[in-house]
Amino acid sequence: MGSLCEEMITAAAKIVATRDKELMEDIFTMEEEINQKERDIERICMKLLMQQQPVASDLRVISAAMKMVSDMERIGDQACDITGIVRKDAEVLEIRENTHLDKMAKATISMVSKSVQSFIKQNLMIAHTVIEQDDTVDELFNKVKKETISLIHEDPEKGEECVAIVMIAKYFERIGDHASNIAEWVEFAITGEYKGGSL
Repeated sequence: MGSLCEEMITAAAKIVATRDKELMEDIFTMEEEINQKERDIERICMKLLMQQQPVASDLRVISAAMKMVSDMERIGDQACDITGIVRKDAEVLEIRENTHLDKMAKATISMVSKSVQSFIKQNLMIAHTVIEQDDTVDELFNKVKKETISLIHEDPEKGEECVAIVMIAKYFERIGDHASNIAEWVEFAITGEYKGGSL
């Protein structure tokens, strides 16, 4: 499921850059697959909870896994949301290369990949890297907003395009938040401590 999330975000970033219609269809197919995997994993976790009576450490891992698959499903949803914006606004959308939006996309792909690795390897250091990287994505989001405001001042007719760009950036920012959540659940699974708020 984690690798599928990585694939979806990578595809969404490529769609933003290329408007690839075939890839757009692939994204929606992948979303259905992610939704099914979420249901399957939740079913397995519930079965383990009911039948195996896990000890505290195993219970943490199972509980964290259930939370993580929910975040992964939301990542899939947001990749679809990005695709939907590109499909709807393709005629007005002109994403410039090497902008902060491009950097955001790459950063969130990295965050999701590392968050999945941190769980597979049960590696706290990788998890902490993901959590720290979320601040970078937030900063990039603020820069995207500033870029689009400047663009509107230069050319008011680009207002519709700028709204689409900010919405795409917002979805990438949310993907970063979900990757950070996954890393926080990895930390909980390993240490029993959760820093993301109430359990």
